[in-house]
Amino acid sequence: KSTIIKAPVAVGLEEKHLKPLHMNDLLHEAKEALSAARDEAKKIVAAAQEERFTRKKHDTSFPLNSIKYCLANQNISIEDIDYITFYEKPLLKFERLLYQHLQGFPKTIKIFIRSMPFWLTHKLRIAKVVKKELGYKKDIIFIEHHMTHAASFLISPFEEAAIVTIDGVGEWTTTTYGVGKGNEIRLIKEIKFPSSLGLLYSTITAYLGFKVNNSEYKVMGLSPYGDMNRKTNIYYEKLRKVLDLKNDGSFRMNMDYFIYQFYDRMPSKKLRKLLGGPTRKFNSEITQRHKDIAAALQMLYEDVFIKILNHAYKETKCKNLVLSGGSALNSVANGKILSNTPFKKIWIQPDPGDGGSSIGGAVFLYNSILGNKRIFELKDASLGPEFSTKEVKNFLNKNKIKYQSFKNNEELVKKVAKLIREGNVMGWFQGRMEWGPRALGNRSILSDACNPKMRDILNLKVKHREKFRPFAPVICEDDVLEYFICDKPVPKPTDFMLMVYPIKKQWWKKIPSVTHVDGSGR
Repeated sequence: KSTIIKAPVAVGLEEKHLKPLHMNDLLHEAKEALSAARDEAKKIVAAAQEERFTRKKHDTSFPLNSIKYCLANQNISIEDIDYITFYEKPLLKFERLLYQHLQGFPKTIKIFIRSMPFWLTHKLRIAKVVKKELGYKKDIIFIEHHMTHAASFLISPFEEAAIVTIDGVGEWTTTTYGVGKGNEIRLIKEIKFPSSLGLLYSTITAYLGFKVNNSEYKVMGLSPYGDMNRKTNIYYEKLRKVLDLKNDGSFRMNMDYFIYQFYDRMPSKKLRKLLGGPTRKFNSEITQRHKDIAAALQMLYEDVFIKILNHAYKETKCKNLVLSGGSALNSVANGKILSNTPFKKIWIQPDPGDGGSSIGGAVFLYNSILGNKRIFELKDASLGPEFSTKEVKNFLNKNKIKYQSFKNNEELVKKVAKLIREGNVMGWFQGRMEWGPRALGNRSILSDACNPKMRDILNLKVKHREKFRPFAPVICEDDVLEYFICDKPVPKPTDFMLMVYPIKKQWWKKIPSVTHVDGSGR
């Protein structure tokens, strides 16, 4: 992924790995973001994922469509861009991969042979690839991966904050914490590969038969169906053996149980033996054992996560927290931060994973490298394309689709509410598309939370996905404390569907389709 910036116009392009690069055979998607300045209000004005244009989920192709959208949004061309920033330093990452291959030789020979041609022709030549694809002739700036995550601070509401980033792996780093103040970001401590909380979660995700770097959230959603008691869940004690956790939140993985540093598969023979059976086959039955393993993983993740945060507070003494990295999508753990740490306020951008690195790279260059003053706070995720009434009507007429027009939004809302109450499932397509992986009310499926059958209807007939998957409640902020046991004031990341809280018990039977098995809602 990469980012483009021009003062006063900045475009952020994130072009993730286009094919498998190393031990995990992970495919990533392509995303792009645009930041622009108009008058005195320098702000991010457009951002979109390539998949939203091609209709291919996690599209790995070069993000030309999203780039074209962002440039067109500001009526500019690629010639107007002064800088492009890339979300990692390829040479530093290549150093790690060579170290892995040499350390693991001859076990790593197959993946070495498969991955090296792509590195030599593409990844190490990414500057030339980007320039060729875009017809771009100016500078490309490479920024360390976790710094692009940490740069979420620069679009937060805080003048000063502790920063914590957690993901699978960047170049070498898997976890960092530090401090952001004004335009400056100072990372104090890091944990390096192969010890990785994100890769631990991905390894168990693979063991449970789900796709790595794509379905970790499914394991999070499955975990409440298991035994969430640390004293009685036998797999919790087993998983504790794979990780040595220190009081300061640092940890070391017992690599006897892992092979992701050498192979393109994740669950090792020793890990399978520890967990008492083979890897679950995709689409096979999910047993109680699988649910208990998911629960054990989530509990272990939260143990490490909370210790990291508490130590970050101890070192920084900042009451504000900015959380970023792919692991910041673990909304169950996020909902426990303010009640289990001294932090008073938290901010997570709408796409804290690698997609958000496109925005992070853009603002890090603009604010921290070029020294421009921070005056922008990202308050909502409505950064994607929108369509005029005329464009919508032309599409409907062209495809001979019957439709009804309304004089105003009030009439439309009343009609939709009536249809929902009658048991219909509505596709809501209004305003600008959301930035990030969550449907936040602009491109959303709406249905009746009070209908006890609706969750199964949506999972099986509309979404075509696993029956255990939960749905998110939509609620006015003023009413949150009536329904939820929630932090006060309600944290901003709830707007981005990034925090899970318990629903008050008296509402469980009244809103069953948005009440998860453990009585929670996201």
